[in-house]
Amino acid sequence: MLKRWLIASVVTALLMTAGATGAHADYAPLAGRIKPGVTYNGPGTWYDSDGDGACLFGPYNDRMTVAMNQTDYEASKACGAFLEVRASNGRTIQVRVNNLCPSPCRVGQLDLTKEAFSRLADPMVGEISVTWRLLSPGMSSGISLRYKDGSSQWWCGIQAIDHRNPVARLEVQTGSGWRELRRTDYNYFLSEDGAGCGRAIAITDIYGQRLVSNALPIRPGVAQSTNLQFAQH
Repeated sequence: MLKRWLIASVVTALLMTAGATGAHADYAPLAGRIKPGVTYNGPGTWYDSDGDGACLFGPYNDRMTVAMNQTDYEASKACGAFLEVRASNGRTIQVRVNNLCPSPCRVGQLDLTKEAFSRLADPMVGEISVTWRLLSPGMSSGISLRYKDGSSQWWCGIQAIDHRNPVARLEVQTGSGWRELRRTDYNYFLSEDGAGCGRAIAITDIYGQRLVSNALPIRPGVAQSTNLQFAQH
């Protein structure tokens, strides 16, 4: 009896994710709160967006984006994730996480751009119930890498842009090997002592796929394209 109770407790702990149902359809050992194969639910609201957001990708011409609640934003781990969002009326859209919706946004809540929300319901409604899940969509473009404004050989911040799957870690090559950089809540990875700045960069997605970019010049604020892209899941 005790053994069965312990097994049940472990299983319950593994599956406990607020507002989530379903089992993992694809193994993602580096995933944070948002996991593939899991359906989440919560309120869907909307806001007027200028195309930019807390992820600091810069303005998107495509306004099919969403601000993620603070819990599921998880200190920027959700940045760049593609989501399928479904309303109770059956309408479905695809959006990309590019912003943070702070309190009073609730766990599971999505604050959609007005353009995105209007494809699900009349914005006059204000709030609807939605379900959402992580996507790994088809993409024709490669990942871009950008050094933060103020970066130099002495200090740098690096971010990945237009990645198919959420980024789990970013490393830089140094004289003594690879170093994993600390991720900030504004979606840059920092080398605070300058180690690896201007050298090869490795990015790893939540599925564990690791891609290595050749050294890129330190050009602050410029998105530099690569021919790299994570595999579709």
